[in-house]
Amino acid sequence: MSIISQNIKFLRKKKGITQQQFADEVGIKRSLVGAYEEERAEPKYELLKQLAIYFDISIDDFINETINEKWTPKPKGNPANLRVLSISVDKEDNENIEMVPLKASAGYLNGYADPEYVAKLPKFYLPMFKQGTYRAFEIKGDSMLPIVSGDIIIAEYLENWADVKPGETYVVISKDDGVVYKRIGNKFKDNKKLKLISDNPVYEPYEINGEDVLEIWKAKGYISTQLPQPTPEPTMESLTNMMAQMQRSISNLQQSNN
Repeated sequence: MSIISQNIKFLRKKKGITQQQFADEVGIKRSLVGAYEEERAEPKYELLKQLAIYFDISIDDFINETINEKWTPKPKGNPANLRVLSISVDKEDNENIEMVPLKASAGYLNGYADPEYVAKLPKFYLPMFKQGTYRAFEIKGDSMLPIVSGDIIIAEYLENWADVKPGETYVVISKDDGVVYKRIGNKFKDNKKLKLISDNPVYEPYEINGEDVLEIWKAKGYISTQLPQPTPEPTMESLTNMMAQMQRSISNLQQSNN
């Protein structure tokens, strides 16, 4: 069971109310409460904020701490520091994938939480990205080859930064670096530095302060105008190596059968 689903169930029961009573008090359907508690769905960030207020705990504790009888609440943070995600939807109420082009990258640092700013970004919809919230970022530079300038990374919003997996690629939005696409080298901690690694060995890894991070998006795919090059014709050397490998495989198979 995820931390969020476990916390919702524990806190609801601690209040001594049924799923229906809880649903009525927070203004959602009872079926959604069941889905959240059984980990069949996760509440959007706006609802998470509402639930944190309802249970009178900090949103950081609500999404990152395992809340049980032994849990001790931390002081609630300043609401101005809460991570707010603005999204847009189409006529069928499907979440759009907003596009952040290079020319809008600088403005994104100021407007990423502003619904009006987000609503003005170019947007599109891809049916293969149905579950989750996605955004597309145009990439600059050659530090993440074969991704090149002008390619577009499609990434999923990461609500819980503790879920960052070292070695995987993310779009990281930070106060000093702006929008960057990198491979993350360590787990995220607010008071620690986050190591960012380029796939192009020409570029050295570097670190940014965890407290300067604004958003993290997990890379899920990319769009490029650079089509794959054809497979080169086999050379005499490559054919020789293939034959040698086949002979070794046959020899190993014969030995295993004896």
